[in-house]
Amino acid sequence: MKQVMVRYNVKPERVEENEELVRAVYEELRRTEPAGLRYATFKLDDGVTFVHLAVIERENEDSPLSRVRAFREFKEHLDDRTDEGRLRTELDRVGSYRLLGDSSEQ
Repeated sequence: MKQVMVRYNVKPERVEENEELVRAVYEELRRTEPAGLRYATFKLDDGVTFVHLAVIERENEDSPLSRVRAFREFKEHLDDRTDEGRLRTELDRVGSYRLLGDSSEQ
C-alpha cells in the first residue's frame, strides 16, 4: 500500500477555480468508483493551501487517479494556479483510526 501527501499553495484569485476542479475529480470518482484508491482533499485555514492524501492499495501499480479524466484536467494547469511548487511526500503510516477506512487502529 502506498500513501502519498501533496501540498501546494494556490494564488488567491485562483482558489475558486481550484476548488471547482477538485470537485469535478470527486464527481468522476463517485461515478466511476475506481478500485484500489482512497483519496481526500483539504483546504487549510489560510484559504490558499491545499493538501491531498491518496492511498493506493496496490503499491506496484499506477495510481488509479491517472485514469481519471477530471484529475488529468485538474493537473493540467496546476503550476499556473499555484504560488509555490508542489510538495509530494510518500507517507509511512505509524497508526490510524478510521481515517483510511480501517475499523481499528493499524
